[in-house]
Parts: sequence; structure tokens; C-alpha cells
Amino acid sequence: MIQLRFKARVGAARLPIPSSLWSALRRTLACLCALAAIVLCAAPSAAETWPNKTIRIVIPFPVGGSVDGLARVFAARLQTQLGVPVIVESRPGAGGNVAGNAVSKSPPDGYTWLMHTNGLAIAPSMYRSLPFDPVADLARVAELVTTSSIFIVNNKMPTATFRDFIAYAKANPGKLNYGATGVGTATQLTMEMVKHATGMDIQIVPFTGDAPLMSALIGGEVQCALVPSTAAKSHLDAGAVRGLAVTTEKRVPTMPDIPTMMEAGIPGFSVTGWIGLFAPSGTPREIVDRMARESLIAIASDDLAQPLVNLTVDAADVGPDAFDKIYKDEVASFRQVVKDANIPTQD
Repeated sequence: MIQLRFKARVGAARLPIPSSLWSALRRTLACLCALAAIVLCAAPSAAETWPNKTIRIVIPFPVGGSVDGLARVFAARLQTQLGVPVIVESRPGAGGNVAGNAVSKSPPDGYTWLMHTNGLAIAPSMYRSLPFDPVADLARVAELVTTSSIFIVNNKMPTATFRDFIAYAKANPGKLNYGATGVGTATQLTMEMVKHATGMDIQIVPFTGDAPLMSALIGGEVQCALVPSTAAKSHLDAGAVRGLAVTTEKRVPTMPDIPTMMEAGIPGFSVTGWIGLFAPSGTPREIVDRMARESLIAIASDDLAQPLVNLTVDAADVGPDAFDKIYKDEVASFRQVVKDANIPTQD
């Protein structure tokens, strides 16, 4: 029989463990292991207990903008469905990358989410380096809504149509400024595509969000802007600015008098945006799937029907796998657009 010996000593003698004691120790150890296995098997998984505390939705733009407006009505509905508080946190800066970086480094436990625009598909090709990898560090959860953008001008501009504006800009190269919600955002890249297609030479003035941009446009600090229809709608209705063209293939139902860019002077030009939900990479797939289901139920609910009309966005129904493909395809497409248009990358 093999005996295990402790190296405790009494004088110079070793003390062997009796066989009976060793057998008892082995039986006790076996019982403890079995008990631990039972406890581990009985313990609920994170997915089974989720959610049981406050959920945080981080947005990349300031309070008062279009994404903020959507996030708040969405969070209110989601809170009702999930039975836990759902709060919205604004983390503007760096074209939306401050928020993206913060969420990518958050615990992947299902309590921190990112609501972002298709600007997140542009970031990999617009910046020389980023503190995070938007493709690898964030999981795609759901495409919530599709969006349109509208080209608007200050009321003092002597241009009644988009064709007029193109002619005026070409006659005054480098003298006009356009506002954008940061460098490297979806609206900035789309505007660069418009410039490339028309030959206009107008300069960017970046702002931290829709609200400060609109104030600058109305005040004449910039002469034009390409902004989400959501951000422009109330100002258009009030007559504070003029809308010359929308970027979508068809006219926006809530703005039927404003032509598309294809109608207004750029053949074949059509850009549709989206707002989607992301999670830190590594978030359990069960939680991602549950959040996707709840999110799409919320977006399609009667509670959000009128708010979505007011925000001039359309509900989407795109879950994790389909959204992942859409996102990765757009990353590749935008990279090609940036290259073809010779758009300089940012630091």
C-alpha cells in the first residue's frame, strides 16, 4: 500500500498518515467535489438571470439630437418590457468614437449597450488609428431604424433649388462652409460623396451634434449642412432653414415637397442610413439574442409608431446575424468610397 506522508516532523521522524485516515480523507474530498458539481450545475447562468439591474444605453451624440430622441422613446418602451430601469447616457466626441470606445471596454454582461449610426461603419476607413476596433470589439445586435438625410441651407442663401446651390458653390469655390456632426461621421462622408459627385468645393466645420450644428446654420455660421431628416424637420416646419434635397432613393413621406438628389441634380445618387444597437464583444449570445428580440418588439410597438413618424425614421426588423452582414459589407463599401473620393484620413 502506498502511503502519502506529510513533511511535518517530530524531531527527525516522519509521521505517516494511517490508512484508515487517508481513506476517510479521500471519501470527504470526493463528497466535496460532488457537492461543488451540484452547486455549479444548479447555479443559474448569466443569461437566465438577465436582466436584474439597470441597463445603460450609450449614445455618441449630445442630448437634443436625433439619436438622443430615438434612444429615449426606445428606452422607455424597453424598460416596460424588461421590468428594469433603462437609462440613456450621452458620450459625444471624436465623431462617435468616444462612445464606441467606452462601450467596447465595458463588461460584456448585457448591461451596457451602444446605439450608433452607420457612422460606425465609416470609422475604420476614416481614421488612421482608433483606440478600439469597431468590427472586432463590438457585437452587432439589431438594426433598429433606417434614416434619411436632407441637404439644408441658411435662409439668406440666394439659392432656391439644389441645382442653384451647386452652380453658386462652383462660382464661389472655397468660400462656403458646411456643418457636420464631427469628422468621420456618416453625414460628413455622405457630404464628401456629394462634393465628389458635383465638383463643389466647400469646407467642413465640425460640431459635436445636431443641435449645435442647427444653431450655427440658422445663425449663418455655416451656409449649408447635410443632416438627418429627424434633426431638420422642426426647423423646416418653422421656416428657419430651407430643404433642397434628400439623399434617399424616394422622397420622405413627411417632406413630400423636397426632391431626392437624383431628381435635383445627381443621377444615381442614393444613400440610406441606419441606427443600430451594439454590445461589447464577448457578451453572451443568449443575452444578445434576447436583447435583439426585445428591441425589435419595442421598435415595432404601437407606443413608438407616432414617435418614429415624428423622427422621420422607419422601423427596421434586422437581427444579429443579418445586421452583422450589413455592417461588415458597409465597412468594405465605405472604405472603397473613401479611397475613390481621395478623402483624407483623420488622426
